[in-house]
Amino acid sequence: MRQRNPWAWIPTLYVAEGLPNVVVMTVAVVMYMQLGMSDTDIALYTSWLGLPWVIKPLWSPFVDLYKTKRWWVLAMQALLGSSLAGVAFTLNAPFWFQGTMCCFFLMAFSSATHDIAADGYYMLELDEHRQAWFVGIRNTFYRLAVIFGNGVLVPLAGILQVWLRDQKAFTWSLVFYGLAGLFLALWLYHSYAMPRPAADQPHDTSAREVADGIGKMFCTFVQKFPLRQTLFAMLFLLFYRFPEALLTKMSATFLMRPGSEGGLGLSPQEFGLASGTVGLIGLTLGGIIGGILASRDGLKRWLWPMVCAITLPDIVYVYLSQAMPSNLWIISSCLFVEQFGYGIGFTALTLYMLYFSMGEYKTSHYAICTGISYLGLMLPGMLSGYMKDAMGYRMFFIVVMALCAVTFLVAAFIHIDPAFGKKQDTEAETAKKETAEER
Repeated sequence: MRQRNPWAWIPTLYVAEGLPNVVVMTVAVVMYMQLGMSDTDIALYTSWLGLPWVIKPLWSPFVDLYKTKRWWVLAMQALLGSSLAGVAFTLNAPFWFQGTMCCFFLMAFSSATHDIAADGYYMLELDEHRQAWFVGIRNTFYRLAVIFGNGVLVPLAGILQVWLRDQKAFTWSLVFYGLAGLFLALWLYHSYAMPRPAADQPHDTSAREVADGIGKMFCTFVQKFPLRQTLFAMLFLLFYRFPEALLTKMSATFLMRPGSEGGLGLSPQEFGLASGTVGLIGLTLGGIIGGILASRDGLKRWLWPMVCAITLPDIVYVYLSQAMPSNLWIISSCLFVEQFGYGIGFTALTLYMLYFSMGEYKTSHYAICTGISYLGLMLPGMLSGYMKDAMGYRMFFIVVMALCAVTFLVAAFIHIDPAFGKKQDTEAETAKKETAEER
């Protein structure tokens, strides 16, 4: 087994986990908007692309039982590179919408499988305290990938459109060919950099054993806590990001739609500066601070501040839609506040999923948790475009703020062990404290 510092592979692994997600769920929104689709159609079709993350628990046991987590990670990264190249190839074809959607679905299924394997690998390689400490780091680099999609890929497409006289489909195909090359590089790097945990071993199992394992996995998931506690946990996973689910699709279109359509009319380059530079700083600080606080004092101590952080800053969109500022730094400052809060608040969701997944079949149980969480993003996201087109951006953002109450409600009933995530004293530190107390 090769011993490597977690810093050698955690940042790039979670960039590889986050990048396909942002491409499918956010960059595709901007691309389809530039290619002439309405907000209602964009929200509906791109939300369907979230289905693989919802149903991934159905095949997560096969990742647990066959091959190793490391093998699955590397295989899916190769497949993701192929699907990115497929999007680039079909963008200029007559069947561009059907072709890109098929490739996006392949990308989504590969990315969902990659998530299962990467998160399982993370839990096998690190102990509980290091999981809590690095949760802020992994979330930060995951969200850095999200910002890379918004802050680099979108402006790059805009720059290429200026150079190539507004050939939108062709410029986006060049962007996706570049992404395919990036994933090839990540696959090669991880083949070398990722260690081989002793616990990450393939299983020699029959079809009957697989079926029994799936049944046992679901039974243990439901029965590991009392029924009432499990129900509240599922509601928390489903609705914790409810306001975010409504904002995800429409925030990007709001920033880039022209003023005549109720948007702020940012260019791709301005969108990249506001979301990809200033927003990046806020997100980075929020993710790191959230992880440090949780690892120091435990998740339970910081749950309510994190709930406030992930909901209340959404009010910046109410301000932006009412004031319609043209100053890019005012817009960027608002996005900084929202992204900083999200970075802190998302830490609570990630740690709670780790907490609920402890025990046997931790990888599959974590996949079930993330699947439920993604369902909470997918269903509201499908309706968000219709809601926005029916009531306009101003009223839509007001409704989103009112629905933040849902997040507070579901957080009020969950149970968390006060010691979870908190740094435990070593034997030497404990003995030293006991000696001091005796004195």
